[in-house]
Amino acid sequence: MRIYHFARSKPNLAFAHRELFRMTLTEKQKKYLRGLAHPKHPIVMIGQQGLSPGIAAEFDSALSTHELVKISVRVGDREARDTILAELSKQCTAELIQRIGNVAVFYRPKKDQARIVLPG
Repeated sequence: MRIYHFARSKPNLAFAHRELFRMTLTEKQKKYLRGLAHPKHPIVMIGQQGLSPGIAAEFDSALSTHELVKISVRVGDREARDTILAELSKQCTAELIQRIGNVAVFYRPKKDQARIVLPG
């Protein structure tokens, strides 16, 4: 069962054109997505410079194409890493599925045709 919460966020130049939504995933669905993400390699890599608008746009583009994206965040401090991941999730309206060390997995279904079918 998919539950969508529709809400508008503050306008952002890179993402103002899109209707924003947030979904709630069950643990069974997150476990399924973790299994799908396991063999994948990180697509987006964030270094010591932190989060920039270009990285956020690239992450949004990767989510639009792949739905399930693994990223690597090479920031020295754990709190800074968690802040970057929370900001990415908020800006791109993606669900954080898993974070282990420097690697995180995000999921956002396509609006028109979702390629990943989640279990009930």
